[in-house]
Amino acid sequence: MVVVGGGIVGLSTAYALTRARPGVSVVVLEKEGGLAAHQTGRNSGVIHSGVYYRPGSLKARYATGGAAEMVEFCREQGVAHEVTGKLIVATAAEELPRLAALAERGRENGIPVTELDAAGIREFEPEVTGVAGLHLATTGICDFPAVARRYAELAREKGAELRLGTEVRSIVRRSDGVTVRTASGELRAGVLVNCAGLHSDRVARMAGDDPGVRIVPFRGEYYELAPHRRGLVRGLVYPVPDPAFPFLGVHLTRGIHGDVHVGPNAVPALAREGYDWRTVKLRDVAETVRFPGTWQIARRHWRYEVGELHRSLSKRAFTAAVRRLLPAVTEADLVPAAAGVRAQAVARDGSLLDDFAFAGFDPADPGSARRVVHVLNAPSPAATASLGIGREVARRALAALDAGG
Repeated sequence: MVVVGGGIVGLSTAYALTRARPGVSVVVLEKEGGLAAHQTGRNSGVIHSGVYYRPGSLKARYATGGAAEMVEFCREQGVAHEVTGKLIVATAAEELPRLAALAERGRENGIPVTELDAAGIREFEPEVTGVAGLHLATTGICDFPAVARRYAELAREKGAELRLGTEVRSIVRRSDGVTVRTASGELRAGVLVNCAGLHSDRVARMAGDDPGVRIVPFRGEYYELAPHRRGLVRGLVYPVPDPAFPFLGVHLTRGIHGDVHVGPNAVPALAREGYDWRTVKLRDVAETVRFPGTWQIARRHWRYEVGELHRSLSKRAFTAAVRRLLPAVTEADLVPAAAGVRAQAVARDGSLLDDFAFAGFDPADPGSARRVVHVLNAPSPAATASLGIGREVARRALAALDAGG
């Protein structure tokens, strides 16, 4: 079994494979020199409760159970974590219907939700201003890169092999297996599992499959509060999200190491690993521009994106967005922090895939593609739900192995 991708989903899959079938041969290929180098290592570290996700969706199913499971894993494995709770704050009256809808959705998903007035908000966060809010007690924070490394260690203890600095160059599907070629040679396996994140669509095409989607990268740019101003925020504070766009807006996150992240915004990245405006890869830009879904996104969301670009290029505008939640903050309080890039899967009609998406072999469909399993979309809360996602991908991969003989 070959797993492509050494992020939290690929490593949780390797861990699940070695648990589900002791003795199975598992090799993880990661093109970077270290694990969890991209999405896993560049997020705000939040263990999401599942309040945002449509009841019955994979996101809702995996996140609501995954939050408690992740806390238990961190406790058992000695990974830094804390159950902090979270506030979602409405700053204007027009946001109240959306806040009420979120509260109802949370209850449908089985999440304890406490509705707050302005005074109730101040009890949790004295410096935060809003007209109403929700408190979610089950949200927490952890060190997700450390979780990923622990998955790797546990998988390695059961015989899995991790090959770093090993980029996949080509994939050949055969009736009896898959041949994966890298710069250092070739590897033959019964099944290939694609957990390549920002490059998942490319790996799918490399394997001979049309994924039906394209990864369009969006960069999330963060600031953090200067050390002497961290006391402005006690925990996690989020705005009421816009349901028309799959990003949560600028929020405040006290991390597991005491830092307070502010952000992110969401702007088009000029490379799949484009963590700043200076990083441009012509191949990545050309693929994005040629894809019809990109222009559909631009047509539907251009007003929203103009605002995001303005906040990217103007610290004053970014600060103004933050001040809606945290009036005491000033431009001088915000220090640039590392950015992240979200691997957003987009369909040809411009629709943004909101849920987890798998392709390749499906045990419920005997006619599905053999010898491969693809994870095509694993947005937040993938890290929170990584144990459950890993088990599901492992289930599909082992079924593919058994079906192939």
